[in-house]
Parts: sequence; C-alpha cells; structure tokens
Amino acid sequence: MPSKSAIKNGADITTVLGATTSFSGTLKFDSSLMIRGNFEGDIDAKGALYIDEGATVNVGRIRAMSIVVAGSVRGDLEALDKVEFRSSAQVRGNVKTAKLRIADGVLFEGRCEMVKDGDAFDPFAARGESAS
Repeated sequence: MPSKSAIKNGADITTVLGATTSFSGTLKFDSSLMIRGNFEGDIDAKGALYIDEGATVNVGRIRAMSIVVAGSVRGDLEALDKVEFRSSAQVRGNVKTAKLRIADGVLFEGRCEMVKDGDAFDPFAARGESAS
C-alpha cells in the first residue's frame, strides 16, 4: 500500500478498492475494507470500514463495526464501536455511534446521536419492527 494513505493501520485491512476503482451497489463484508476510489450505494458491514483520503462515498447509509473517514462521505453512518473523522474528512450526513472522534479541520454537516448503552445498540437490527 502506498505510504500516502491517511489510514495508519493498513496491516488490519484485508480488502482495498483502489484509487481508480468505481463501484455502485450494495457492499457487504465481514472483515475490513478500505475504499480509495469512488463508491455509490449502501454499505452493510460486520467489519471495519476505512475511507481513505481522496475517496468519494455517496450512500444512503453505512452500517459497520467501526468507520474511519479521511475522504469525502455523503450519507448516514452507524457504527457499533466507533466513528473517527481524520483531519482531511468531509462528511455530510448523520452519525450514530457509541464513540466519536473528530480531528481539527474536519468538515461535518449533520447530526450526531451518541449511544449511551453500546451493548444495547445494534445497527444491524431490522428497522421498523415494533414489539408486540
């Protein structure tokens, strides 16, 4: 991986969508993924998602265990563990997570909902179901 990556822990990444890659659709994965190119659609991941500097992601919603953003994201983010915005990040959308880290210089337009009980929060649960 090139050393210019804004994501420092590249050894943890199992799959990379390269800088010249464009992908549209629904992306699902269980381990970890780094996006360096362009993505449009939805992401439903049980692993970690890294959006590298220079990447552009347009989604309805991202659901993942953890999300690190150094690029540009338009859409809502939900993470069971944490969301981190690096200094080069541009995020336009709402965030729901247990832990949030925002570096100096980030452009963030949206609302943030902090989950008090991380054990009770499940971003992968089906929406719209009511208890009878």
